[in-house]
Amino acid sequence: QVQLVESGGGLVQAGGSLRLSCVASGRTFSTYSMGWFRQVPGKDREFVAAINWSGRRTYYSDSVKGRFTISRDNAKNTVYLQMNSLKPEDTAVYYCAADRTSAQVMGVRTIDYWGQGTQVTVSS
Repeated sequence: QVQLVESGGGLVQAGGSLRLSCVASGRTFSTYSMGWFRQVPGKDREFVAAINWSGRRTYYSDSVKGRFTISRDNAKNTVYLQMNSLKPEDTAVYYCAADRTSAQVMGVRTIDYWGQGTQVTVSS
């Protein structure tokens, strides 16, 4: 069992930055691919970014590529999402996710564990 706890969400103006953190419980964190997803009311949860177990490979949705950076620190059981140049359309609840499968094919249906979510609101 893995428990994920996100933090770092909040209200920011367009063009600003936020860094989300997700701390995982358990001793097996380094064996999981980790990812971030987001969801707005009335829409499906969507993939944002993923990172493989070692941190050497990362993947991004086209909508955030070049603005967001995912990273991890296996010694701290933590994965991060640095979000720069934020836009109002980035407003959503952001969820941390742990996945036993490859980060390259991560999707909503492959996730083993979800965090509770953290709200990010970008004002125009």
